[in-house]
Amino acid sequence: MPPPMPLKYRMLLVLGAAALFTLLLTLKSVTDLTRTGPAIQEEILSYFALYSLWAISRLVFWAFLISSVLMGVGAVVYAALQVVRGKAWHWFGALFASAVSFTYLILLQFCDQLLHIPSSIVASFLYRVSRLYPLHDLLTPGLLAGAKVGFWGVCALICALGVVRLLGQRRLGVAVLLSLLMVVVPAFFYWASIGLPTTPLVAGQYAAQARPNIVMIGADTLRADRFGAAGYHRPVTPYLDGLAADGVQFTNCYVPLARTAPSMASMLTGTWPHTHGVRDNYVANDKTLLPVTDLVTELAEAGYRTSVVSDWAGADLGKLGFGFQHKDLPDDQWNLKYLIRQGPKDLRLFLSLFTHNRFGKTMLPEIYYLAGVPLSSHLGQVATRQIHDLAQGDDPFMLMVFTSNTHLPFGSEYPFYQMFSDPAYQGESRYAMSGLSKPSEIIKRQSQDKSKFDVQQISDLYDGGVLNFDHTVKGIVDYLKASGLMDSTIVVIFSDHGVDLFEKYTWGQGNSLLGDDPSARVPLIILSPQIQQAGLRVEATTRTIDLAPTLLEMAGLPVPDSMEGESLLPLMRGETSSDQRYAFHETGVWLAPIPGMGEHHLKYPDLFTLLEVRDKATGTLSLKPDMNELAITARDRMVRDDRWKLVYLPMKQGAEYWLFDMQDGYNGAEDVSKKFPAETQRLKTILRQWMGNDTLREWRDGHLVRR
Repeated sequence: MPPPMPLKYRMLLVLGAAALFTLLLTLKSVTDLTRTGPAIQEEILSYFALYSLWAISRLVFWAFLISSVLMGVGAVVYAALQVVRGKAWHWFGALFASAVSFTYLILLQFCDQLLHIPSSIVASFLYRVSRLYPLHDLLTPGLLAGAKVGFWGVCALICALGVVRLLGQRRLGVAVLLSLLMVVVPAFFYWASIGLPTTPLVAGQYAAQARPNIVMIGADTLRADRFGAAGYHRPVTPYLDGLAADGVQFTNCYVPLARTAPSMASMLTGTWPHTHGVRDNYVANDKTLLPVTDLVTELAEAGYRTSVVSDWAGADLGKLGFGFQHKDLPDDQWNLKYLIRQGPKDLRLFLSLFTHNRFGKTMLPEIYYLAGVPLSSHLGQVATRQIHDLAQGDDPFMLMVFTSNTHLPFGSEYPFYQMFSDPAYQGESRYAMSGLSKPSEIIKRQSQDKSKFDVQQISDLYDGGVLNFDHTVKGIVDYLKASGLMDSTIVVIFSDHGVDLFEKYTWGQGNSLLGDDPSARVPLIILSPQIQQAGLRVEATTRTIDLAPTLLEMAGLPVPDSMEGESLLPLMRGETSSDQRYAFHETGVWLAPIPGMGEHHLKYPDLFTLLEVRDKATGTLSLKPDMNELAITARDRMVRDDRWKLVYLPMKQGAEYWLFDMQDGYNGAEDVSKKFPAETQRLKTILRQWMGNDTLREWRDGHLVRR
């Protein structure tokens, strides 16, 4: 019998097999090359050629390392089995066992994600998603749990028997090595997981504070009309409706711009977009330091400990330099270097199977925070852990939690993505809205009317995301209650904007102001020990710029002169006032001209033509300066009071003003400006005063010129 192969050669055998797989995967990825984010001109991309090579090499390294571990499991178990059987180790048997463990674990992880977070598969899948439906229909949580326990149980049993046999043979060194592997592998998997739920605090673990704690929980793209209190026909907000019954709900709260960065900037600074200067999501490096103070900075300077946690949707909360002392956030999503690091789809898909955990968040955050992949369960645990840590300090704390449960492409976790969908649905949007995985597809889809979409299924997915958010909020607020913190904490439920779901012509947010306001109107609920009328519904017009001064006043702090919002406390006390709050709003930068836009409306090229990488050292994407003014001038604007809404439409032949009656059964169904000229003129004067210098240019003879 030939002598057994030395250990180092056995390891080389496994590493060689892993290297072969990684090479094939890389070749496939390069052949079908894809990249996340917008299409950028080739001359710009060429500047990042070496960076792209480094980025792909980095992903290839991790793919090789993961493949080696997966194959190594089979090789180790095979070696232990041969010891138990008293048989010699053979290279072919080891290679076969490595292939079996590799294939089984990949299939197991793929099935696990296909059931629990299928949008993570969709985000990096090059093929028709409907091909996965027969497999998905076979999966259940119990089946997957059994497959995991069975596999690892058999592996542990064989290895344990191998250790016993090795000890009997007095091969102590090999027995110790195998024992260490039996300890290290489970320990790594435990570390890699997001961890166990945080144990609630008990009395005495935190000190009473003179000022209230503040916990803000938001969902990107959450519509106000989905709440039960708004009369929605589906039970998608059962817990949130209960919170509204214990607090104050503002049913007509408006954001000034339905895009995340400018809306968040307005909410936290209490100022309008033309004051703080953030008018879109594509903020250049020199514009990230805002010229006005913000709520978080004011709280921090008053002694608050401030923290923010978010998934992929909350990158702007770190980019814009608010006063958060602790940030658990992704890097800027609108950054070419960040997008390049996410790699091509095939390579990204393989890595994403093993990085939806602490390991991925630590080592491959670009994959962990991949756009469109929900992180709700992780985020809830991170948030409660933050509350646990913050509450044990000597100072009050402010925590913001921001989720993407309801953001395009409307993918949510199990079982929420399928709770409202038709079980017989077989289209491509079963798990998430289809056709949004490539830049060219996004532009094409934005310019299509609703006849090209599975509208009902998309609405069903959205409702599942709302219920997913409701569940996330429940976990966080229940933790506050179990820890005894509710009596000293202000809780705010909010959104940065809503979304259009084909009510008129298109989908998306902030593209149109005609008709009702599903993008501009957001939910706002405030719970506080200071509230005297629990269950109060405020129907009056309010604005998200009113939130920062409200929270500062509730915390007993002065409101900075720079804030243009007004405190909501009088309304929360049930007081009435003859002073009308006017809500202003403007459209955002569209991906492409939307269906239904008038032929003579001011237009500009699609988004990906507008973008540039001005600072190639950082890779930040921003609008070209010569296009920025056109994009601002071409915006629709509106002003709303408790009944009327006036919309400004910039047209090539001059501005048009349309008046909508939002009561008396009209609900924005038709332009009534000719029926009510006095109201039209009144609101026109107010709107033009708010718009200020934004309209100093107009369209003449095919050119934008100064008035």
